[in-house]
Amino acid sequence: MTAQFILQELHSIANPEKAIFLQGFFKTGKGQYAEGDIFLGITVPFIRNIVKANKGISLPEIQTLLYSSYHEARLAALLLLVQQFKKAKEAERTMIFNFYLTHARQANNWDLVDVTCRDVIGAYLLNKKDRSVLYRLATSENLWEQRIAIISTWTFIKNGDFIDTLQLSQQLLNHKHDLMHKAVGWMLREVGKKNKKVLTDFLEEHHKNLPRTTLRYAIEHFFPEERAYFMRK
Repeated sequence: MTAQFILQELHSIANPEKAIFLQGFFKTGKGQYAEGDIFLGITVPFIRNIVKANKGISLPEIQTLLYSSYHEARLAALLLLVQQFKKAKEAERTMIFNFYLTHARQANNWDLVDVTCRDVIGAYLLNKKDRSVLYRLATSENLWEQRIAIISTWTFIKNGDFIDTLQLSQQLLNHKHDLMHKAVGWMLREVGKKNKKVLTDFLEEHHKNLPRTTLRYAIEHFFPEERAYFMRK
């Protein structure tokens, strides 16, 4: 089980036509948020199958994958961390958590962040009192570390804990990037699914500072008249 073997597996099912589409979809052009990223053209289910067959791979080999120029290789590396974290004991979980944080900037697109951070960073911090690392990530100059901060709270939300989601959302309200507007709105919407009053109270307090994209995401499941009420504000 080596990084080289997994790369060979990925190359064996590469789809150049699909790669062209994905490079457009994930904004890899000049000046875009994923400028220069390279795709092999492999869908997530195929990558998951490869990960499942190689889940015992070592962290040094995962690190090699994480620093690959291929998007799908980095996704495989992060999904391997998720798989190993689920089966690990506490000491190993701490190691995987720290490894993820050390190499967080290699999760350099929204899909890499969204399908992995909540199952490693969020899951590790779920029963921890000290979650200050999320606030440090939120103040990073790196877009992907900032997205990790808010998306990781998805795990807390699913367990009825909204405090960090709301505090980080407030901290990130003035962010300039649309990807963060969407991320914050998505997490607020998840809060609303669990407790609509908590979300409504937050929106009433902060509606003047909410980017419209964030607001639209947050109120997606509201009744039409409720959505109209907040959009007018």
